Amino acid sequence: MARLVFIEGQVTASAPQQMTSLSDKLARFIDLTLQERTYLANVQTELVPMRAGADIIRAGQTYRCIYVLSQGMAIRYKVLHDGRRHVLNLLLPGDLIGLPGCMFQSSLYSISGLTDVVVCPLSFDAMFELFRRHPRLGAAMFWIAGHEAALFAEHLVGVGRQSAYERVVRLLLELLFRMQIAGLADERSYDLPLTQELIADTLGLSVPHVNRTLRRLREDGLISLQGARLTCLDIPALSRLADFDGVNLGGQRVPGL
Repeated sequence: MARLVFIEGQVTASAPQQMTSLSDKLARFIDLTLQERTYLANVQTELVPMRAGADIIRAGQTYRCIYVLSQGMAIRYKVLHDGRRHVLNLLLPGDLIGLPGCMFQSSLYSISGLTDVVVCPLSFDAMFELFRRHPRLGAAMFWIAGHEAALFAEHLVGVGRQSAYERVVRLLLELLFRMQIAGLADERSYDLPLTQELIADTLGLSVPHVNRTLRRLREDGLISLQGARLTCLDIPALSRLADFDGVNLGGQRVPGL
């Protein structure tokens, strides 16, 4: 059983919440055997709680493990020399932290908790042993990495070619479908985890531009926003606007496994 490891400056969330393990993530793509589940449980032996805003990984530093985000939400970002920040993506429970940065001498990006988080470190040795002893699990890990690469490509298309209106719509829809998969959203609404500043940093926009775009979406009857609760009122219309297909966000299961 995984155990909580307390480190100075790190805390658990104030109330127990459902933990998401690497087993939960991989089970979306392959049917895990009892042996595989037992192996994964044995390598996930530590849970490290961290406060919101604390860096899990810091750009420029070397590290010898990846992490599973077991609880909470985090962001992957990069800060330029003049202090400008670009948020690359939002990380949800079950997501892997440290790819592709672990393939380089030092981390290319920083990752910090958007909320209080709990992470499970997996050493490189443990990962290499997983590939050697359990090739099916290695194939599923490869599948996850490819899936994340496709999401990054879609973000690049959006930032490079879509209007601000289309970019915001796409991000809101992506969050809806990804949070549904993680059990954090209902059929069409969720608690928006990103502030307008974070949305701006994700889409390469200014905060006033994001504010105007959200207001326009409300006026057009496409979304409602009550406090932090966002509801997508017309998902088909929003999907057409953003050239968005949520079916692919879940990822296809590994064929033959």
